[in-house]
Amino acid sequence: MELYLTGVILKPKGLQGEVKVEPVTDFPESFLSRREYYAGKSIDSVERLKVKKAALAGGFAWLFLEGIETMEQAEALTGWKLFITEDQLIPQPENRAYLHEIIGMKVLDRNRHEVGTVTNVLKMPANEVYEVQVGEKKILLPAIEEFVEEFSLRDRHIVIPRFDEFL
Repeated sequence: MELYLTGVILKPKGLQGEVKVEPVTDFPESFLSRREYYAGKSIDSVERLKVKKAALAGGFAWLFLEGIETMEQAEALTGWKLFITEDQLIPQPENRAYLHEIIGMKVLDRNRHEVGTVTNVLKMPANEVYEVQVGEKKILLPAIEEFVEEFSLRDRHIVIPRFDEFL
């Protein structure tokens, strides 16, 4: 079963077991309707957690989880990651993609020759950046229209005409 990160538990709030969650999604409103997560310190050690109550405020999700009744129990969840299954992913709008769809895409130069593979997408203050494995080294490419001529999820490639400028 494939799991996808959707949030990280930051800390407890109050004495009744509520937790503060940093959403890692383009759809934070999904925290209001989702009733269950796979949760754990890593994707390899998860357990199911059921949601009793959820709210959004200040850019964070606030969750009450079944079986978590005290601040001490909530504190034990600090740093846990919340995951969902692929069938729970909300379809992305046109010209948007999930990270797992971008990682592994081929990077092509202006002549449409393969020059590397996307290994990560980094969030930077101004824009996202593609981390691309090129031979033995990694380079960073801005994920903006000025540099990206074509982005094809269907064909699994990104065309960067000015690629040689980043070497």
